[in-house]
Amino acid sequence: MNGRRPWWKTAVGVVLTLVMLFPVYWMINVSLTPATEMRKSPPNLFPVHPTFEGYQAVLSQQLPYLGTSLLIGLGTVVLTVALAAPAAFSLAKLRPKGRGALNFVLLIAQMIPGIIMAMGFYAIYLNLGILNTVWGLIIADSTIAVPFGVLIFSAFMAGIPDELMNAAKIDGADTWRTFRSIVLPVSRNSIVTVSLFAFLWAWSDFIFSSTLNSGGSLQTITLGIYKYIGNNNQEWNAIMATAVVASIPAAVLLVIAQKYVAAGVTAGAVKD
Repeated sequence: MNGRRPWWKTAVGVVLTLVMLFPVYWMINVSLTPATEMRKSPPNLFPVHPTFEGYQAVLSQQLPYLGTSLLIGLGTVVLTVALAAPAAFSLAKLRPKGRGALNFVLLIAQMIPGIIMAMGFYAIYLNLGILNTVWGLIIADSTIAVPFGVLIFSAFMAGIPDELMNAAKIDGADTWRTFRSIVLPVSRNSIVTVSLFAFLWAWSDFIFSSTLNSGGSLQTITLGIYKYIGNNNQEWNAIMATAVVASIPAAVLLVIAQKYVAAGVTAGAVKD
């Protein structure tokens, strides 16, 4: 075979890829389908008479929701990295007592259902007066991303040679200076990975948004789609156009950060 992959494996891979991507294609197809052809049976496999009315509705009605989601996503990224990176550095390099128990707690934290956390946050936010605020959502979304971020950062930072740390200490750098000037720059892949997943979690969040910010003046795109479906349940081209537009930032980020994510996720898996 000269190391070449059998043709049938390639064919199976192509078929499975097409099956998984078909919902995305159908979403685009429906977004371009006129309302008069929406209930046609059988439906058109291609937009025979394409229309951009759905996308015009997105631009006129959904942009504020997209802007809020972008703000919350970026805020979640900043808060997640700011909390997870120092915590992971402490666990990986400073080796405090009980770090094994802390890692176990981080794993358990990721298993708690989001709705349970949302109800707890609701009671806390109500008492603190930060219900229906953007900052409240940023904090809530960060609680999902921080445990994951600590685990990813810890796996990467554990592989940083101790000799590099010792050299920094000999040059007079304290722990904070070593972390800021040595550890963070070489942790680029893990920073990109954690930032990407934190943004995607915040961007696609619906449970926290509907529970903690359903009455806020600034609401996320997931709530925008939900309300749009409720108010315009016959205009499926506009609904699908909103879904397409909301998917673009996530798709672009995944393409741009693909190589960094692959390196960040596998960091620490192989030791010399």
